[in-house]
Amino acid sequence: MFGYVNINRNELSDENKKIYQGYYCGLCQKLKEVSGRKGQMLLNYDMTFLVVFLTGLYELEDKNTDFVCALHPTKKRTARINEATEYAADMNIILSYQNFEDDWRDNRSYSKKAFARMLGKDYNRIMAKYPRQVKAVETYIEELGKAEDAQESNIDKISGLTGTMLGEIFAWREDIWAEELRYFGFYLGKFVYLMDAYEDFETDKRKNAYNVFRVQRKEDMQNLDTFVKLLLTSMMSECAKSFERLPILMHADILRNVLYSGVWTKYEYNRLKRERKQQKLLEKQKAEKQKADRKSATK
Repeated sequence: MFGYVNINRNELSDENKKIYQGYYCGLCQKLKEVSGRKGQMLLNYDMTFLVVFLTGLYELEDKNTDFVCALHPTKKRTARINEATEYAADMNIILSYQNFEDDWRDNRSYSKKAFARMLGKDYNRIMAKYPRQVKAVETYIEELGKAEDAQESNIDKISGLTGTMLGEIFAWREDIWAEELRYFGFYLGKFVYLMDAYEDFETDKRKNAYNVFRVQRKEDMQNLDTFVKLLLTSMMSECAKSFERLPILMHADILRNVLYSGVWTKYEYNRLKRERKQQKLLEKQKAEKQKADRKSATK
């Protein structure tokens, strides 16, 4: 997960902000409990969304605990913890472990290899507990590597790898909701992959690294923005339809805030950042041309 599945704080009520923060803090505390301080370093908003989503669907009962946060020691915080919190913490760990291992394989990053080793015991524990989900993540990493090496140009195919993996993670239990949860996770995973490729486009271009939009020769940034927006809208449309089919009433306002608004905040941020960068480049080119013209006129 890459931090794209977040709330839009400007559109959320104060009460719902407190509830969401409670689940975020709860996940942080659970990561600390199951994996120590190193676990807390893995905390992200995507897994917080998973907690809120599963809590709302299964109407889980929270255990609220007040604590003092080392990062915010002046005021006590409230952590909301339930069964989904522990599950999300475990999924957070296996995703992080595989991400560290992937960075080691691709870039020979010794720091990432060290982090992976630190999580080894936790990974083995979770593998015994959730073999289906762990297998899905391992298969995803393997297939993604093959696709990138082959310079895969099929956007649907390569983004679908992330979708299949995330679908297995959202399908917490093999019950009446599993099929719908896989459907939801599939399209959310595709959205996440495409957002990540969009955000990394210029970096990958500079490093001559694989990026599905580069393979498709989407070099014109204005056209790329439009193309990506259409793809992302299609993915989130499927997520929204799936969400509305589920009987989620608990925390529905928070979840709708994420799905209809929050997931777009990074897209807009990246788009505006590109526009400002392009504008500065045009201004620089204009200034250089004017300078060259003045120099020519004085000769």
